[in-house]
Amino acid sequence: MRAQGKRRLRGSNTEAPSSAHSTTAANLIPPSPTLAALQMGARKCKACDLFRNATQTVFGEGPAPAGVMFVGEQPGDSEDKTGHPFVGPAGKLLDQALVEVGIDRSDVFVTNVVKHFKWVAAQRGKRRIHKKPRQSEIEACRPWLDAELQVVSAAQALLGKDFRVTRERGVLMKSHLAPYVLATTHPASILRAPDIQAREQQRREFVRDLGKVADLINARRGSAA
Repeated sequence: MRAQGKRRLRGSNTEAPSSAHSTTAANLIPPSPTLAALQMGARKCKACDLFRNATQTVFGEGPAPAGVMFVGEQPGDSEDKTGHPFVGPAGKLLDQALVEVGIDRSDVFVTNVVKHFKWVAAQRGKRRIHKKPRQSEIEACRPWLDAELQVVSAAQALLGKDFRVTRERGVLMKSHLAPYVLATTHPASILRAPDIQAREQQRREFVRDLGKVADLINARRGSAA
C-alpha cells in the first residue's frame, strides 16, 4: 500500500494518512501452504509500507498443528530486531504465565496479525515506540494470518470488527477460528500499567485467563485418554 503525500521523519515511520489501496499479501500465499513455505514467502512481503521501516518480517513460530495459538497485534522492538515473535519483555511475561498455569511452551504457536513492527521515534533518546497499525495495513497482512490459521488450526475466520477485548475477555466464544476461542489482554499492556499494584492485578487477571485455556487442554487430553 503506497501512501499519497507521505512525509516521514528521519529514523521514524511517522506518516500521514494513506489513501485506500487494494493490495494484500494474497498473491504470495502458495496453493498448498506449509509453515516453512509461508515463513519464507513472508520475508519478501511488501503488501503495505510497513516493511520500509522494519528490520525484517516477524512471522509466527511454533508447532503445526498446535494445541494453543496466541495472536497479538504486531511485533515489538525486540521482535523486530531478532525476527522472532514474543521474545521481548511481553514474551517473557507470557512464558512465565504459561509456566504458572501448566501450559508447555513447546505446544504453543505464537504470531501477530501484522508481521512488521510499526513504530515512531521517542521524543528523547533512540527508543522506538509501538504505533497501532491502520485497518488497511491489517487487511494487507490478513492473508498471512489466514494461512497460518489454516496450517496451525485448520480454521479460516476472525472475530470481526465489533469484538472488544475489554468486554469479552476470558469468555469462551463461538467462532470458526478454532474449536475454542478466548480473548485476553496482550502481555505488553500489563507492562504499561501505571504502577506496581495495577501491574500485579493485571498479571493475575492474565494468568486467570490462561488458566481457562489450561483447563481446556487438560479436559481434551482426559477425554482422549
